[in-house]
Amino acid sequence: MENNNINENKEPMNNSGKLWAGLIIVVVGSLLLVNNIGFGLPSWLFHWSNILILIGLFIGFKHNFKNGNGLILIIIGAFFTLKEAFDDVVNFDKIGWPALIIALGLFLILKPKSSFNQERCGKRRRRWQRTKDGWKESLSEHDPYMANPAEDPNLNPNAEKTTSSNDFLDSVNVFGGSHQTIYTKNFKGGEVTAVFGGCDLNLTQADFEGEITIDITAIFGGCKIIIPPGWHVKSEVTAIFGGLDDKRSIQPLAEGPHKLLIIKGIAMFGGVDIRNY
Repeated sequence: MENNNINENKEPMNNSGKLWAGLIIVVVGSLLLVNNIGFGLPSWLFHWSNILILIGLFIGFKHNFKNGNGLILIIIGAFFTLKEAFDDVVNFDKIGWPALIIALGLFLILKPKSSFNQERCGKRRRRWQRTKDGWKESLSEHDPYMANPAEDPNLNPNAEKTTSSNDFLDSVNVFGGSHQTIYTKNFKGGEVTAVFGGCDLNLTQADFEGEITIDITAIFGGCKIIIPPGWHVKSEVTAIFGGLDDKRSIQPLAEGPHKLLIIKGIAMFGGVDIRNY
C-alpha cells in the first residue's frame, strides 16, 4: 500500500516534467522561427548561457523549486546573459562578478531543505525509555532516538517496517558526478538529477518489497544503474535527443517475490544506462 502511494505521488511529477520540457522546446523553436523570418531579435536571446537558464527552470518547475537545485543554474546563466546584453553599456566585470559571488553565497545560505522531509520519511522518531510498566515516551534528551519498540521489527517480529530518510535516494549532479551504493533493505526509490554530469548508482546491495520508482532527469548528462539479476524493470523515460540503454545480460529469473523497478523521467541530450552482474 505504501509503495502505491509513493508511485501515485510520483506520477504528477513525471507528467509535469514532460509538460515543462515540451513548453521550453516550443518557446525556443518559436524564438528561432521569429528571428529567421525577419524579426530581428536581440542576439543575447540566443546566447549559450540561456541554455543554463532553461535547464534551471525545467528542474525548478519539475520539483516545484523545493530543493533549489535549479536556482544555481539560473543564477549562473542569468549572469552571463546579462553580461552579453549590457556589457557595452556598463563595465559589467566590475559589478557583475561581485554580484555573482554574493548571489551564490546567498543561495548557499538560503537554499531550501531537501524535499525528503519527516513527513515523507514516515513516522517521527521519538525518545522512548523502558519502565516497569513497559515502554513509554520520554522527554529526556539523554535517551536515544528510536521508534516505538512495539513497532520495531527487531523487538517485535509482527511489527511493520518503518521508513527513514536513508531509504530514499536524492542525488543531484550538476557539472560533476557521483558514485553511490545503496545498502538499505527497505529502499523506497527516489530522484536522480544529472545536468552536465553523471551518476553511477549501485543497487545490488539494496532490497525492497513490491515496486519502487526512480525519477531521473538527465540533461547533457547520464545515469548508470546497476541492479540485481532478479529485479524486473519498467521504463517510462521520455527521450529527447537521448535515450535509455538496457544492457542487462539475459539470466534466469530468481525465485522469490516479484520486485519491479519503474524508471521515469526525461533524458534530453543525455542517457540512462541499466546493467546487472
